[in-house]
Parts: sequence; C-alpha cells; structure tokens
Amino acid sequence: METLIVDHVAKSFAATQAVKDVSFAVEAGEIFALLGPNGAGKTTTIRMVLDLLKPDRGSISVLGGPMSAETRDRIGYLPEDRGLYRKLKLLDCLVFLAGLKGVASGEARQRAQAYLERFDLAEHSQKKVNELSRGMQQKAQFIVALLHDPDLLIVDEPFAGLDPVNVRLIKEVLREQAAAGKTIILSAHEMYLVQELARRMVMINHGRVVLYGPIAEVRRKFAANAVIVEGHGDLGTLPDVTSVQRQNGRAVLQLKEGASPQQILRTLSRNDHFTVERFEVALPSLDDIFVQVAQEEDV
Repeated sequence: METLIVDHVAKSFAATQAVKDVSFAVEAGEIFALLGPNGAGKTTTIRMVLDLLKPDRGSISVLGGPMSAETRDRIGYLPEDRGLYRKLKLLDCLVFLAGLKGVASGEARQRAQAYLERFDLAEHSQKKVNELSRGMQQKAQFIVALLHDPDLLIVDEPFAGLDPVNVRLIKEVLREQAAAGKTIILSAHEMYLVQELARRMVMINHGRVVLYGPIAEVRRKFAANAVIVEGHGDLGTLPDVTSVQRQNGRAVLQLKEGASPQQILRTLSRNDHFTVERFEVALPSLDDIFVQVAQEEDV
C-alpha cells in the first residue's frame, strides 16, 4: 500500500520553475529518502505534499486521497526552518502545538513530558524556547512532529545541529516509528545516515527526478568493476585483474572489462597461497553517487 503518490507535479514562481516534473511513491511503513542539492526543488515538493502550495499540474495523493483537514492531522512535519513559539515555555509550547493537531491538553502534557525525558530536556521544560540552545530547539521541534502520533512523518534535515549522541537518538526514534507502521520521508544531506536508515530514495535536481528506487540497486548501478578482498597470504598475480590497491588491511581489485566478480572468486578459491575471509563487490557510497549525479546534472 502506498502512503504517498506524487504524479508528474510541477510548480513555478513567476519566471522560475522550481519543480518541472516530479513523480514518486512512498510505501506504508518505510523510511524513504527525498534527496537533492540545495535549490533542487525538494522543499517546494514537500510543501505541495503538505498542501501548503498547489501544484501547477500533476496530482498528489496522501494517505489514500487528496489532502483534507483530517488527513492533515495525521501528518507530522519537521521543517528545515524551525517554527516554535520562542517566548513560550517549552512544555507549554509543546502542549499548545499538539492541541492544534487535536490532542487533548492532558494527553498532550503527558506525552510531552515522556518525550522530554527521553530527549534529555525535562529539566528545561519551564525555560522559554528562546533560552534553549540550537540543539535543544532542534530536539523540541522533532518532538512537536511526533506528539500527535502521526501516520506520516516528514522530517527535513532532522540531524542539523545535533551531536553524535543525539543523532543516534533521532535514528533510534525514526526506526521505532517505522517499525510501528508509520511512514517516514527523510530529507537530509548526511548521506551516510540516509544510507543507514532508508531503503528507497528519490533524488531531485533542477526540478526533475534524476534517481529513483531502492538504494541498494542505485549503488549497484553505479558500482565500478571492482571487488574488495580480505584474507591471509599472497594474492599473487590474478588473471582479469588490472590493479590491486591496499586499503586498511584489505585489497581493492580493479577488474578488466568483461570480467565478473564470480570469476575472480573462483580463481581465489583455487589459490593455495591465499585464504579468503571476506569478498564483496565494491559499491560506491550514496555520498559519492550524490556528488557524481549532482555534478553531471550541472554540466
């Protein structure tokens, strides 16, 4: 079942076409990555999904249909530009914003206090928002997105300004939400975190989709003809290998054109002077792919 379907949407602002033609679908219960360089059209796409902007053409289905007041209350949103009431005390701010999503005051206060404990903010609950550090405000905004128990959670740069301890906490909570059947759309520039969390992705550049599908398949598509080998002994001279690079106790074997990893593994298995402990196809990181595609699109 698909929680979100974006079908050939486009959006212009005067003479600027921010989104030209974007289509993708997000499945229920998955963490889905929405990627792209700055100015690619991601934020405009998110705003159209949230019905904050109307597309010039195309259609969007959210949680089974067009946006409605009821549907809006089933969505949690962490915007890149934060939107907390800075003069309110933290706990009061959380309770008020949860109330806008239909959560009763008592229930909102109970949920907020539990999240404040988990996010190590309980002792700051009576401070005004503008008295909190940037990282604390980031965590508070994330709590706001969760408080009404949404079915669809859209998080835009959730790791910005956070230390490694809190990055790990956000990752943990996102995984818990997905395990509970919630759908998560993650937009972030930390590609290593995206690669850890998301199963599928779409990359937008210049208002168009340039990559779409399972991250594992995207990485295989961009893989160079190389393998990584770890083991003991002497590799010697291997047929169909053009070069061997040693990196941190492992060997990266660049293969001749037309040679397959399976051929190399068979050759190694017959090598009496080398014991294979690890063998895998060398896949590029999502970070490398992001940079490559963004640069190619800008040429």
